[in-house]
Amino acid sequence: MNAPARVPRHIAIVMDGNGRWAKARFQPRSFGHNAGRKAVRDVIEGCVRQGVEALTLFAFSSENWQRPEDEVSALMGLFLRALDKEVDELHAQGVRLRFVGDLAGFGDELRQRMERAMARTAQNTRLQLNIAVNYGGRWDIVQAARQAALAIGRGELALEALDEAMLGRWMSLAELPPLDLFIRTGGEQRISNFLLWQAAYAELYFTDTLWPDFDQACLARAIDDYARRERRYGRTSEQVAATVPPR
Repeated sequence: MNAPARVPRHIAIVMDGNGRWAKARFQPRSFGHNAGRKAVRDVIEGCVRQGVEALTLFAFSSENWQRPEDEVSALMGLFLRALDKEVDELHAQGVRLRFVGDLAGFGDELRQRMERAMARTAQNTRLQLNIAVNYGGRWDIVQAARQAALAIGRGELALEALDEAMLGRWMSLAELPPLDLFIRTGGEQRISNFLLWQAAYAELYFTDTLWPDFDQACLARAIDDYARRERRYGRTSEQVAATVPPR
């Protein structure tokens, strides 16, 4: 049986439903994105309280550039305002902030603010908060493969030595605990190109709750659901029962 009160070490969330939340209130999509900031703060606080080590949030995918120009512009402005307002609080809570993805796709001002925020919180250890921006799971695998190819070309790595563990060293979030719990809000039941490599053995949790309404109680329900699951990693239930369950 699973250990009681088992808390995932690493949680990832696809924060879906901002636009529908705003539409239901006859407001523009940007209104929903702004409302989602409260949910972000609430979930960060919930993870800190529950002892989660790492939280990865899907904020802006590489496919999101295809959205209407005014919405993308509003999202970029929201990022800038959030960096100005939230970093002090994150730092005070002992949260280390990191942005993952192809940051070269952003303007100089936004990228510099991201870099300053990461540098300021780099020594914090209470929670590792990763914000995935201009990120895609396929991009992550490709960029890791490129790094491996370069290492082979330089003679630093033999081709036959390249295995899953070695390639994984070049993936985003490689230094963090493996992904345990993958949450998606908003009712859709798909991964949407998020953390494809990292989610290989993650537990998936889907909820109809729209992201602006997702709070600490919702997070607690997801963690409770996770704690009740049997994580076999290819083994039988009998084998799991005979050993200490892996986190």
